[in-house]
Amino acid sequence: MSQQKVLENWLAGINEIGPIKAKVLLDAFGCEEGIWNATKGELEKLEKINEKDIAALLDEKRKVVVAEEYEKLSQKGIRIVSIHDEDYPESLRVIDKMPYALYVRGALPDVHKASIAIVGARTCTPYGREIASWFGRELSKAGVQVISGMAYGIDSVAHNAALEGKTPTFAVLGSGIDVCYPKENFNLYMEICKQGGVISEYGLGVPGKAFQFPMRNRIISGLCDGVLVVEARKRSGSLITADFALEHGKSVFALPGRIGDVFSEGCLNLIKQGAEPVTEPGDILKSFQMEQIVRGKMINAEPCELDTPEKILYASLSLEPKHIETIVEETGFLVTECLALLLKMELDGFVNQTSQNWYTRKIIEG
Repeated sequence: MSQQKVLENWLAGINEIGPIKAKVLLDAFGCEEGIWNATKGELEKLEKINEKDIAALLDEKRKVVVAEEYEKLSQKGIRIVSIHDEDYPESLRVIDKMPYALYVRGALPDVHKASIAIVGARTCTPYGREIASWFGRELSKAGVQVISGMAYGIDSVAHNAALEGKTPTFAVLGSGIDVCYPKENFNLYMEICKQGGVISEYGLGVPGKAFQFPMRNRIISGLCDGVLVVEARKRSGSLITADFALEHGKSVFALPGRIGDVFSEGCLNLIKQGAEPVTEPGDILKSFQMEQIVRGKMINAEPCELDTPEKILYASLSLEPKHIETIVEETGFLVTECLALLLKMELDGFVNQTSQNWYTRKIIEG
């Protein structure tokens, strides 16, 4: 067991000591061992270190279990990567409030491969889900690493699509490294650990708190080459990620949406401010100077695999959900005929049922 790593885990795990205070302590004492051995009198001389911080640093109960806590990391297959390590991401060293350490389950993004953060609304629309899935899958197929926050909605859709594309995907959590939030994403969490990596600046058992999620967005931005916002309200956590990206000198892409649509307001405002509007994954690949044919297309004509009744039905659908009653009215088919055809087309991968009796087209490979 590395004593240095034990002490890094100790310092990183003190809730009162964030990135700025960790730097103050390291500047003052030179190393973690120096901080560990510091006296109350020495700590009281430091600016930005208050009585609460000092009490946490001198907590004898915590010092007794520090080796045991580090051993738990190893047992769970988690490692701690601090600012002293060679594999600490160089792109994070230049951001404001550089994380003192990262907890990693799986791998870190490959610095030699392009990476894109795909973020957006938690309560996204079916249209947003389909677009996020299309971009995530096709960019992953092209060798781009997809990074997101594993939240409900766009984040989860992007991760799942990236897993299909086979290039590693990475989730940055706003909770402890072993705390899957939301709980419903546990299977996704485990798959990302296997095929990419889960990353957090918070250690074992730390619950997700509201203030931690905006903070983690600086890490998402710091790790990627660009940020794609798929859907976002006027005030959204996704826009915080985009703001960090602009501060970090990264590319910001936004999906154009309809004027007046609440989930398009954030993206339209980003475009007004200079974000690059994108309508297909190839737009991002061109920006990254990656020559790649994107097979997924926004198909308007009927796919040739469909027979005549299916083509009529497909032509009535779009990426916006349409109710079965409207489909029946537009196609002239009986309800039973429509439902049978829609079920077959859903199984064949041409149609999505977004909720009971609401249907959309799927973006398919053409």
